[in-house]
Amino acid sequence: MSVTVVVGSQWGDEGKGKIVDILSEHFDVVARYQGGANAGHTIEIGDEQFVLHLIPSGIVREGVECVIGNGAVIDPVALLDEMRTLEERGITVKGRLFISPNAHLIMPYHKALDAASESTTRKVGTTGRGIGPCYIDKYARRGIRIVDLLNRDALAEKIRRNLDEKNTLLTKVYDAEELDVEAMVAQYAEFDETIDECIRDVPLYLNKAIDEGKSLLLEGAQGALLDVDFGTYPFVTSSNPIAGGACVGLGVSPKRITDVYGIVKAYTTRVGLGPFPTQLEDETGERLRQAGREFGATTGRPRRCGWFDAFAVRYAQMINGFDRVALTKLDVLDEFDELKVCVGYEVRGKRLRAFPTDSDRLDRVKPIYETLPGWKSDSANITSTDEMPSEMKSYVDFICKEANVTPDIISLGPKRSQTFRMK
Repeated sequence: MSVTVVVGSQWGDEGKGKIVDILSEHFDVVARYQGGANAGHTIEIGDEQFVLHLIPSGIVREGVECVIGNGAVIDPVALLDEMRTLEERGITVKGRLFISPNAHLIMPYHKALDAASESTTRKVGTTGRGIGPCYIDKYARRGIRIVDLLNRDALAEKIRRNLDEKNTLLTKVYDAEELDVEAMVAQYAEFDETIDECIRDVPLYLNKAIDEGKSLLLEGAQGALLDVDFGTYPFVTSSNPIAGGACVGLGVSPKRITDVYGIVKAYTTRVGLGPFPTQLEDETGERLRQAGREFGATTGRPRRCGWFDAFAVRYAQMINGFDRVALTKLDVLDEFDELKVCVGYEVRGKRLRAFPTDSDRLDRVKPIYETLPGWKSDSANITSTDEMPSEMKSYVDFICKEANVTPDIISLGPKRSQTFRMK
């Protein structure tokens, strides 16, 4: 029995989709525990590319069962489109995908409010997918869950009650159009009919699987530095991507977790707004962006790029407890003469002892860099530790030592085949 949580160690976009796909070969169940369709997990198999937003990345592994837990928020339109696209491409979804009835639904008014809010001066750089407003309603105890679809009359009443407030906000505050109640009720009743066979009691299902000796891989979205409690607030996501979020997002006891596995990108990126100490706003940053194809899989937005921040990853390691990591996109650094690594921050000449999650303070820090030589060679065909140039080995050893982690998987490209395990 193995229950492993996979965590992104930076500001998301670390390559979790590919690594979960690689790891899922050895697991029976892959479960998603938080976030919504704002995630973009890309998997490349041969000449085929799959971009998943809500369905767990294990779905492309034949025989692996997939679960979406109560901690996730579900956009019915996005979910049905994703299911349909996978089925059309020969990936069996029905009978393999199970969804918690307690998962909250993203409603059209959530998307409308998200877009309207981002048009104001108080931007946080959301994707406009309605994720934040949905979580707001969840914790205000006025959210609509999948289980509410079972009673159409009660559903209609809840939507009407919510829309009284939402339409007032949309029309009076944001000068937007109000939404139609009846059309919304009909749309969500149709969604219920489509996914009814996928609904499962997720805590019961997962704990029974553990009792039977099956292995589980628990997958989050985004990264630790975007956690709503431990990330760079307020420029964060609306849920808990950290390892602890897996327990409340799926109904699995902390006692059942056997391992936490970190995903680390060989440099640093951030999409949206918020402080980014090692960001490179020059030709070097653009070289990283182009070489790494750093554009969002969900929105297409260009990601900000910078040198590896070991100080930030060490903080992520502390709050998540991962030891082993998969190091991704190492190949992007092939053409650089030298590589810089941030090993700490200072403010007004004083070195900080701890990573500051306060955005105002983080915006004022000065990175402390160490410089290492690049390897200046094509790494795409490297298949083992022995084939790595000495400079590449030194870089891996250095950043992992500074981040307090042990390298396990090395990824040198987007395809499954461009991956090997360290000795």
